[in-house]
Amino acid sequence: MARSEDMGRNLGVAGATYAIAEPDALSEIEARAKEVNWEERFNEKKMKQAVASYRPSGLRRLPRATTTRTRAVEMTYTLSADIPDGQGGVLYPRGYTFNPLQYVSLPNTLVIIDAEDAEQVAWFRSSEYANDPKAFLLLTGGSYSSLIDILKRPVYYADANLIERLKVRSTPAIAIQKGSMMEVQEIAIPSKK
Repeated sequence: MARSEDMGRNLGVAGATYAIAEPDALSEIEARAKEVNWEERFNEKKMKQAVASYRPSGLRRLPRATTTRTRAVEMTYTLSADIPDGQGGVLYPRGYTFNPLQYVSLPNTLVIIDAEDAEQVAWFRSSEYANDPKAFLLLTGGSYSSLIDILKRPVYYADANLIERLKVRSTPAIAIQKGSMMEVQEIAIPSKK
């Protein structure tokens, strides 16, 4: 054990020493960063075009509703694979059936439209849902980016799995939770053509 008076004092070199062979990590990062054309990488116009033209794969276009109808949709789900418990066992086995709405509530209203149909967009704009922050606007077609600019609110795409689970057959449609079921209403809006 070193004595306190030896602490902080140069005790000399014991053995061979060598120069550091690796390049400085910060210098390498700086050199690589200088090689990148940052204006090209973060070209705002290209980025906006990429965002505006985005369409998810598997988007399912639906016909326009010709009659207004409401139906209850059972949300019971059957597991297609085992859910492991993290300790080598199975928490929920494949084939286990449950209704998620018996465990959680969905406080939001889902509004589903085709944004390529100007009359559906106009219907939404004049609806009670247009200014409701609890209403999620989901698209089966059209540009979410353009609609965000027009409506000044969040807009999302409705993927095919959601459309299938809610059994939505036409748009516009409204989906809200009613107990352990989802109530889906497809709304016929008069055509102005």
